[in-house]
Amino acid sequence: MCRAHFHAYYQDDVAIFGIDPVELIAGKLLRRQRRLVEAWAELHQEELMVAWDRLQAGRPPQAIEPLK
Repeated sequence: MCRAHFHAYYQDDVAIFGIDPVELIAGKLLRRQRRLVEAWAELHQEELMVAWDRLQAGRPPQAIEPLK
């Protein structure tokens, strides 16, 4: 099975972050954006795992408050 992760997009950059632990596993973002995404993911880690589990079960994820 694939490791729990999410994709983050900023302009032309794409990065893939692991959920537990929150860490960059592929791609790239500018340093400032990477830090913001990591901080957001730490705050929403439980919600991200629930969303991952729902997707793995073939169900749509529920919305998570976006990064502002």
